[in-house]
Amino acid sequence: MMSKKGRIDKWLWSVRIFKSRTLSNAACKSGKVKIEGEKAKPAQSLEEGEIVEVKKNGFDYTFQVQKIIQKRVGAPIAVKCYKNLTPEDELNKYKEWYIGKSQPERREKGAGRPTKKERRELEEFKRKWKR
Repeated sequence: MMSKKGRIDKWLWSVRIFKSRTLSNAACKSGKVKIEGEKAKPAQSLEEGEIVEVKKNGFDYTFQVQKIIQKRVGAPIAVKCYKNLTPEDELNKYKEWYIGKSQPERREKGAGRPTKKERRELEEFKRKWKR
């Protein structure tokens, strides 16, 4: 019953690249989705083996279609419907930006706010640590 062709917006939604069909449709309309290097319209036909490029959240993802599905499926099944060809450096693009931002800084209870001198020392320490 699985067909060899399907709509690009429906496929992107069903393999969980977008959370909703509306988001998938909007991405196609705004030119953030390409099939084989050509901008894709939401109703454009998609075939197995084609390369799909998606711009989402500042990342440029590249997928190869392995299987066309019409209905949204669970993540373990969805992953089998495409091959992720996104380069490793693209996936790690913002990793350096996040260094040191995983949790807020803490002070000992009752220590109060840092004085101007303490704050300068902290900022100097952070500046040296970043290098």
